[in-house]
Amino acid sequence: MLKKARQFALCAHGEQLYGELPYSVHLDAVARILKPYGSAAIVIGYLHDVLEDTPVSETMIADQFGARIARCVQLVSDPPGKTRRERKKQANARLAAIDQDSEEALALVVKTADRLANLEACIAGGNEEKLEMYLAEHDQFVEAVYRPALCEDLWKRIKRTIES
Repeated sequence: MLKKARQFALCAHGEQLYGELPYSVHLDAVARILKPYGSAAIVIGYLHDVLEDTPVSETMIADQFGARIARCVQLVSDPPGKTRRERKKQANARLAAIDQDSEEALALVVKTADRLANLEACIAGGNEEKLEMYLAEHDQFVEAVYRPALCEDLWKRIKRTIES
């Protein structure tokens, strides 16, 4: 299932780049971060950007990977909007409504791993502009996504990354 998800995502993203790197670099970074959380988290991690960045639909994901995976991918995807601020406001409201004890809580873990991967990539690549954007959004992100005792290790890594 992991190989299938990775291949599905790579095919969907095609020639899309992550900065100047192949998009696989970002997807593999998210998958590595999610390894302790199990195969479902990794599958969602590989698929986390296909709805917002490619022509793939939630139905296509459900057909290939099941309804739970598709719903979690939908939850971590930014909805359409005119500006990043508008998209993030809608996405954060949706994430804030997820019950920590539901099956959908896995979406919160994936969203946290994605943010950690993005922060680490900004620092490693010296992308100050993008890092500043993430830092400016950080309080709203935490308010929407953080749940006590859910992926605390990732939140500690985010804190260390931001403070470094």
